[in-house]
Amino acid sequence: MIQVILRKKLSYCVLAFFLFAIICVWKERKKVGYYESLKLETEGFQVVSNQEKLLVGSGPQSSVGTQDLHTGNPALSSTKSSVKTKPPPSFQVWNKESSSRNLPSRLQSIRKNYLNMNKYKVSYKGPGPGVKLTPEALRCYLRDRVNVSMVEATDFPFNTSEWEGYLPGENFRTKAGPWGRCAVVSSAGSLKSSQLGQEIDDHDAVLRFNAAPTANFQQDVGTKTTIRLVNSQLVTTAGRFLKDSFYNEGIMIMWDPAIYHSDIPKWYKHPDYNFSSNYKSYRRLHPEQPFYILRPQMPWELWDILQEISPEKIQPNPPSSGMLGIMIMMTLCDQVDVYEFLPSKRKTDVCYYFQKFFDSACTMGAYHPLLFEKNMVKHLNVGTDEDIYLHGKATLLGLKNLHC
Repeated sequence: MIQVILRKKLSYCVLAFFLFAIICVWKERKKVGYYESLKLETEGFQVVSNQEKLLVGSGPQSSVGTQDLHTGNPALSSTKSSVKTKPPPSFQVWNKESSSRNLPSRLQSIRKNYLNMNKYKVSYKGPGPGVKLTPEALRCYLRDRVNVSMVEATDFPFNTSEWEGYLPGENFRTKAGPWGRCAVVSSAGSLKSSQLGQEIDDHDAVLRFNAAPTANFQQDVGTKTTIRLVNSQLVTTAGRFLKDSFYNEGIMIMWDPAIYHSDIPKWYKHPDYNFSSNYKSYRRLHPEQPFYILRPQMPWELWDILQEISPEKIQPNPPSSGMLGIMIMMTLCDQVDVYEFLPSKRKTDVCYYFQKFFDSACTMGAYHPLLFEKNMVKHLNVGTDEDIYLHGKATLLGLKNLHC
């Protein structure tokens, strides 16, 4: 019995010894492998450091080093390829080649209905669709073919006694601009939680739209309002238009859709919304605030260019307030930062940052040719995809200093 116990103990000892020996060998091999890899890394780092010294050195060494790196020296080339920095990250942002095929089936059907309806009697006879223009050529097109101006007190019938004293006495250009950096702030739901307020307020001038408020949303949209662009539907149908104080800040501009390329007298006889009464009431309440009416031909001049460069027929309806506001600021500013017109990573079907109303048409377009407007803005963007993705910011150059 004692011998059996001793034999077992001896077996356990032998087994433990072998296990201990195996562990020691494994650790030693791991240690050797670590030092060998460390040595290789160190040698590689030394080679790279020597190259960097040649590149940033002075005198003849610098020129020799630069020559070696660009003339295919095998050792240096292989090292250079091994230390390439990672490519910058790619951001999935608005595709400037988008077409109606990118629309959900519901919006495709709505678009076809508007094409057939042709409420504004559009009879486009220009070039296109699908004319390719460089961003530079497109900016020249916009400058030369879109006349951003307001209805004047000398225009019939605004020169009659019925309108005497209602239109602003000063020309629009004496009140607005010229400015350096400007911001156009959309009303998109994706502005919620953006924390862009301070960045927006840092611009020389800020344009906002319709009933978009700043109170309670300062952190996301800022507080400064230099121009507010409103449509005639809001002026005509919103009872609060005459009461809400946020309309009273800055310059106000109203626009009303006209029959395709109608002149002022023809449009005045058949406005889309009969705005006259409420416009006059507002002017009586706030006679010191500049409140202009956009010349009715301007939206269609812009629409013609959109149709020319778009890959297919677009809705025969005027451009959106957003696109009109962008165009207005491009004529007044050296640089225009447009926020959440091209959707960021915060993209949502919530239409407005101040309301809980869901509709994908607010991003992709239904009545307005919004999809094609976004294509144009993306084509003109001189900022980065990173800015679009993270901040929803597209940066456009102004039209004042072009040399065409």
